[in-house]
Amino acid sequence: MSTNITTFKLRFFPLLLVFGISNAHSETALERGTYLVQSIVACGNCHTPKGPDGDLPDKELAGMAPVEANAMWTANGSNITPDKETGIGRWTEEELTVAIREGLRPDGSIIGQPMPFKFYRQLSDEDVAAIVSYVRQVPAINNPVPESQYHVPLPPSYGPPLGEVPAVSREDQVAYGAYLAGPLGHCVECHSPMGPTGPDIENSLGAGGFVFEGPWGSSVSTNITPNGLEHRTDEEIKAMITQGQRPDGSPMMPPMPYGYYAKMNEADLDAIVAYLRQLPRK
Repeated sequence: MSTNITTFKLRFFPLLLVFGISNAHSETALERGTYLVQSIVACGNCHTPKGPDGDLPDKELAGMAPVEANAMWTANGSNITPDKETGIGRWTEEELTVAIREGLRPDGSIIGQPMPFKFYRQLSDEDVAAIVSYVRQVPAINNPVPESQYHVPLPPSYGPPLGEVPAVSREDQVAYGAYLAGPLGHCVECHSPMGPTGPDIENSLGAGGFVFEGPWGSSVSTNITPNGLEHRTDEEIKAMITQGQRPDGSPMMPPMPYGYYAKMNEADLDAIVAYLRQLPRK
């Protein structure tokens, strides 16, 4: 397993600061959740219905169908507003936490791809509680979304039940950048080539080559290891992430959620760049 993947593996320790103080500065759970959902985690990229100009107004997190359609599945982004009939209004905070990190609904059914549970299992207790606090306070919207259809078997689980997952210190820039590009944003999932069981993050982390089909046509994720970024300045990389614009001025393609990433703060963008700079060349 790549040494970079081990950066994502977080040791269990007694539950601390679930609703409290971050490593870098004091903020409430809702403030942290607002920042995460509206920027790097970008839940609305798959859970907010879209129109020709992007997210539909007054429909935040009301569900999107389809998110991804291919020979293996037609995946729909479920309604995750607090609506009690068509959303998650009847779910407890603990049930939401298990659904986000372990892919298990309250009724025991498994949530399928493209939710990146390999990464979401490593979300810290503090951050998943913040995300839950945000989701629970958005306006409830009654919007039925069809069930996703899978033509491949889903696993019985994505791993054993989780214990506590600690926060990653923001003082360690590279480790925090790995957390941003891994568990929070799963950038390295979309930017690794497809292997026999999914993106090959063990052998080709960040090497690019993942093909996305959509209304825009086909787009292929770029190499974000030093082989792909060595001729880009830090500012150029950050502009690509937040503006979807290459240094030559040409636009980049979906499905990367540039509008969400534009809301990331400078320190987080710097941490992501620092992490990408030290990936093994692929």
